[in-house]
Amino acid sequence: MEMSKTRVLVIDDEVQIRRLLKVALTAHNYDVYEAGTGQGGLNWIAMHKPDLVLLDLGLPDQDGLEVIKNLREWSQVPVVILSAREQESEKIAALDAGADDYVTKPFSMGELLARLRAALRHASEAAEEPLLTFEGLSIDRSRRMVAVDGVEVKLTPTEYELMKVLAANAGKVLTHRQLLRAVWGPAYEHENHYLRIYVGQLRRKIEPDPSRPRHILTEAGVGYRLV
Repeated sequence: MEMSKTRVLVIDDEVQIRRLLKVALTAHNYDVYEAGTGQGGLNWIAMHKPDLVLLDLGLPDQDGLEVIKNLREWSQVPVVILSAREQESEKIAALDAGADDYVTKPFSMGELLARLRAALRHASEAAEEPLLTFEGLSIDRSRRMVAVDGVEVKLTPTEYELMKVLAANAGKVLTHRQLLRAVWGPAYEHENHYLRIYVGQLRRKIEPDPSRPRHILTEAGVGYRLV
């Protein structure tokens, strides 16, 4: 029995971009569908429920941010932004609105494919599995325990909460604001220094080389992701 292909919807008003993505993604065994407007994309998602959405922000009928906000009211389909907007504020706004990742144009097809795989992997692991593992790092949510190479690491309650939020969104970029709200509450969403301190503490406890982290990665000016 042939396995069904992963279905990707590309929402972009540039025909050339849609054509390029269709050819490249089809060559990597994706089924690719297209929409040239935000509303057209939303309608397609509602009817056909794709596995992943590639979304441009500069659409002719509405801004891509509005598409994400509308979509997140009724769907958790992974969304990867593909946009020429390079400003950190644009990336942060898209991620805060509910996007899973952000790739700027012009883009490397290799990087884009890796981001798609990560977003799809995160979606498939979204169910609350009690034990998560990441190359020597394990997080047992049922026992509130973190271990490195099988040896338990003692974390403070706040360190564990931060690790738990990162693990629940493994592979996904979480903005400073999202992390601060989730761990400390809405009143602390601008206290970035809290986050820097606790990320530094976590890295010293779980990373083989804290100066070159392999698990908690920094997305400059945006936030962090756990891999």
